[in-house]
Amino acid sequence: MGKTKETPLMKQYNSIKARYPDAMLLFRVGDFYETFGEDAIKASKILGIVLTKRANGQATHTELAGFPHHSLDVYLPKLVRSGLRVAICDQLEDPSMAKGIVKRGVTELVTPGVTFNDKVLEAKSNNFLLSVHQEKNLYGMALLDISTGEFLVAEGDEHKLHHLIDNFKPTEIIHQRNRPLPFAHQAYAFQLDDWAFQYDYAYDKLTTHFKTKSLKGFGMDQMKAAIIAAGAVFAYLVEDTHHKLLDHISNIQRLPQETFVWMDDFTIKNLELIGTSDPQSVSLLKILDRTHTNMGGRMLRRWLLTPLKEINIINRRLDVVDFFLKFPEITYSISEELKGISDVERLLGKLAGERISPKELGYLKDSLVNYLQIEKILKDENHKTLKNFGEFKDLKEVVLLLQTQLHDELPVALSKGNVIKEGISEDLDKLRELKNHGKEYLENLCLRESEKTGIPSLKIDFNNVFGYYLEVRNTHKNKVPSDWIRKQTLVNAERYITEELKEYETQILGAEEKISILESELFKNLCQKIKNNLIDIQHNTSLIATIDTLLSFAEAAQDNSYTHPQITDTKTIDIIEGRHPVIEKQIPLGESYVANSVYLDDQKQQILMITGPNMAGKSALLRQTALIVLMAQIGSFVPAKNASIGIVDKIFTRVGASDNLSKGESTFMVEMNETASILNNISDRSLILLDEIGRGTSTYDGVSIAWAIAEYLHEHPSHPKTLFATHYHELNEMTTSFLRIKNFNVSIKELDGTIVFLRKLIPGGSEHSFGIHVAKLAGMPTVLTQRAEQILKTLENNSSKEEFKERTKTLTDENMQLSFFQLDDPVLENIREELLKTDINTLTPIEALMKLNHIKKMLGG
Repeated sequence: MGKTKETPLMKQYNSIKARYPDAMLLFRVGDFYETFGEDAIKASKILGIVLTKRANGQATHTELAGFPHHSLDVYLPKLVRSGLRVAICDQLEDPSMAKGIVKRGVTELVTPGVTFNDKVLEAKSNNFLLSVHQEKNLYGMALLDISTGEFLVAEGDEHKLHHLIDNFKPTEIIHQRNRPLPFAHQAYAFQLDDWAFQYDYAYDKLTTHFKTKSLKGFGMDQMKAAIIAAGAVFAYLVEDTHHKLLDHISNIQRLPQETFVWMDDFTIKNLELIGTSDPQSVSLLKILDRTHTNMGGRMLRRWLLTPLKEINIINRRLDVVDFFLKFPEITYSISEELKGISDVERLLGKLAGERISPKELGYLKDSLVNYLQIEKILKDENHKTLKNFGEFKDLKEVVLLLQTQLHDELPVALSKGNVIKEGISEDLDKLRELKNHGKEYLENLCLRESEKTGIPSLKIDFNNVFGYYLEVRNTHKNKVPSDWIRKQTLVNAERYITEELKEYETQILGAEEKISILESELFKNLCQKIKNNLIDIQHNTSLIATIDTLLSFAEAAQDNSYTHPQITDTKTIDIIEGRHPVIEKQIPLGESYVANSVYLDDQKQQILMITGPNMAGKSALLRQTALIVLMAQIGSFVPAKNASIGIVDKIFTRVGASDNLSKGESTFMVEMNETASILNNISDRSLILLDEIGRGTSTYDGVSIAWAIAEYLHEHPSHPKTLFATHYHELNEMTTSFLRIKNFNVSIKELDGTIVFLRKLIPGGSEHSFGIHVAKLAGMPTVLTQRAEQILKTLENNSSKEEFKERTKTLTDENMQLSFFQLDDPVLENIREELLKTDINTLTPIEALMKLNHIKKMLGG
């Protein structure tokens, strides 16, 4: 078979496609974007468009699928959301002026993590691209939301990388070729060549972009891995995706661990801060989010994932919330202004990238007007705490410029015209006069020619073949002057042109083209003037987002009766009549949420051992304690009568688990992995929530593991504050041997063989789980529950409680407590033996020093 001959169009397509093998190529042909081959097959499935075939000779064909170019904003989001990179190939010249095949080229590469398209982006969520650079066990990380310009960097180990991905949910990750990420993730991943991950290249890119000689001002001069990751972001944007207009990326923010509360991914999921596993459930974000702007919504989401440890900043936030609650008139006025503010962060991204439409520039103008109103309201009040977040930059001239030059009613596309106001350009005004009064001129011309020739029914019209023309009915064609030129004969009339008509046509058609060119230039000049103030607008936008978020806290506090928490530097958590912020909103009408008090410290009441039946509310109590602490440390009021919160630096939860069968991990294995992560990372300001530890294995195994974990936490030098919910009533015995473990139970009341859940936390341990009663409530057959009660009595009679107490006492004598920390360390075991055989009473001071030196050597000192 002979080789199939390529058409010029397909040759051009194939040469462009070869440069973007990993992307779907949308190839502009006339009024359509076409896809070919494998791209066409994918596009037809994802978009639901018709797949056709084009013959390539006698025996071959090419698949073909396309859609109208004006439908790009409809179809592009579907392609990107499906995880595709999309290369948009446009016609780079007017087809009517082209000699041969039209010149084409890729004008933009849209990827899941690099897009400005509003229909791809979620309004109140960031769309982050994550760049990762690995150097041995250290990872450099850079997060960019190109739509808003937010640029974040961090360094850390694999655990920190995992934590960052779980928190910020990047939609796309770029990394060095042949260095894949060490764990599975949900984001689209793309590999870059080694050249994009070079330190000198990265440092030069960053300093050039930010117009600085050093990165010390960003606090990252020594963060080599993070600098390389950030440089790779610019390599990807400029070289790969053709995004070179990036002025809105005006700052880099470090994400230092010492600033924020540490929460692992288990905790974020278990506390349901952002999302829920059950579609019927509600997240904390849903409860707190009363923001009126998308910027405020994104800020609130970020704050929830990064609670603060800095008391001064937390108290500044709380003071502003308090201010908004005390002055409802001011709160209402600011709320009304916030409602009229568009997504300025993303508008500025489009402005910087020269993608903003006249309509969108009008939205920016209206938003900045509202900025000025909010600034005036706050300045009139002159509240000191509001100033702590920064002064507004003066944008009055920017607003005046936009108001002066832009029409009040603006088109979506610049080509529609009527963007720039009259009085801005004399040339533009003259051209518009010519165009807009053309109808009047033509009417006068028609009337004048009719009077001069005596043709009563003369009319002027226009078509695309020969432009403006005079139409004369056949009954009057003998009156047509000799200098008129006949252009078309119809059944009942004839059409003519005149020199005056052609000259006017030239003027009016030229005016439309000149208006378009001139208005486009004026619009671009206006955009550039606004861009010159971009950093100041971004500064004010950050202030507006902060105000919106704190106002949201105030509205949530007002609606839900939250109170001002006291933030202290102690290690005490004292919550009086606390409530679960989500559950209290979901209880049936007529019922009230049962509030509970929780007190924890590191001296007297470090671990609360909480027992009680299923459904009594143990898990809710654990979660509500963590949520109240977290809400306080983001600057929100809390659902409690009173709350004094000693700053927490880490929140860990082991609440609920699901099998991870795809990795071969059972519920118990998941539970042990999560618990091990907690025990290996605790600090003296940690808050730990443990729910039913050890339940995934046999009873004796479970009790043993739960006991050992509680003992470990009690004896750990940092004394981490812990809520330990359990069904193992044997653990109640721990309070007799461990001073800082206290027993509590979630109370119930028995009535005629049934139980009523009181959901109140009271001192003392519970001796029964009431599982059979819960089974009755669930509707188990009566014969089954009766048999279960018989079996339970038999088992309880065969188990002596006094014997168990005696056995647990031997677990907690001094030698066993010491050996608990030696079981897997032979060096410590040898030191123990050495100390036990030493008679301290007979040692001289010199011998004691020599013995101490000997022990030091045993430790390798």
